[in-house]
Amino acid sequence: MKKQILLAAAVALFSIATVNAQGGGNFQRKTPEERLKPIHEKIDSAFKLDAAKLKQVDDIFLNSFKESDKKMEEMRAGGGQMDRDAWQAARQKMTDDRDTKLKEVLTADQMKTWKDQIEPTTRPQRGGGNRGGGGK
Repeated sequence: MKKQILLAAAVALFSIATVNAQGGGNFQRKTPEERLKPIHEKIDSAFKLDAAKLKQVDDIFLNSFKESDKKMEEMRAGGGQMDRDAWQAARQKMTDDRDTKLKEVLTADQMKTWKDQIEPTTRPQRGGGNRGGGGK
């Protein structure tokens, strides 16, 4: 009887530890405004745009984030399994549209810096160990 109680307690502790290690399922997606803040800071730091241009860039990103959230909700509301390929295609189109608008505000050199240096740092980083053989 003692072995069964100890085994049940061990399983319960293991389950709790596993759920907590995975974030407990309480993941709250950031608002468009919260996602804009680090991009605003990086672009302001890198390019030192005047206030009017910085506002234009902020508006482009804010609209892009809102459009992305809206599209995600539409796809989730469709019920069933979300089509990953359709989501990736929609996201690529939104990114292309955003970049087209950015090209109207930023110079060619600034756009290159954005695409090559800044944009890669804005993508969410996934934890979970050593994937891809980085050797760290």
